[in-house]
Amino acid sequence: MKTLKIPEATIIRLSVYSRYLSQVDQKGVVTISSGEIAEGVGVSPAQVRKDLAYFGEFGTRGVGYNVKDLHRHIMKILGLNSEWPTIVVGAGNLGTALCMYRGFRERGFQIVAVFDNDPAKIGENINEVTVYGLDKLAEIVEKEDVKIGIIAVPADYAQEVANQLVDAGVNAILNFAPKVINVPDGVELRNVDLTVNLEILTFNLGTQKRNSQP
Repeated sequence: MKTLKIPEATIIRLSVYSRYLSQVDQKGVVTISSGEIAEGVGVSPAQVRKDLAYFGEFGTRGVGYNVKDLHRHIMKILGLNSEWPTIVVGAGNLGTALCMYRGFRERGFQIVAVFDNDPAKIGENINEVTVYGLDKLAEIVEKEDVKIGIIAVPADYAQEVANQLVDAGVNAILNFAPKVINVPDGVELRNVDLTVNLEILTFNLGTQKRNSQP
């Protein structure tokens, strides 16, 4: 049987929907329409319905969606109905900020260890998470059943760290280093280049300016 391929943009929007549903649930909202979700997140009602239709029927025509039920369904679709032990490699400013970010824990990503090659940092705690030397990487990955690794090291070391994560058994990598890295087939890789995102913003701002000129 051919598996239906879900567009990546749909997955991204599902994440946004889940956050919005969590917010309205905290306000005591019980039911919500596709139009209200669309208005809340900045897409069209048709887009909301199309995204959800990939995974089944969740609402009632003329009534809408139960907020708690829809949020629970989306969290399950995203794999966030259970915790994901996660590690960070790099205990510098970025790695520290990632460890301090409360949103990871709220979404089920439990940072269980941080790794660094600086002897002065090994043994320290960042937000109650211990910093280990890279020689402990494979041991911790196996012990904590880690599937996700976050790279927060300088660009020159990113590929080496990626190789170590793969060798240790990590199946998914989030790379914050501004460098293209390669991983074997079967290992999920996402790159987060903050400079690229800023350049997209400046391009869009420039386009707006050009379009507004007479």
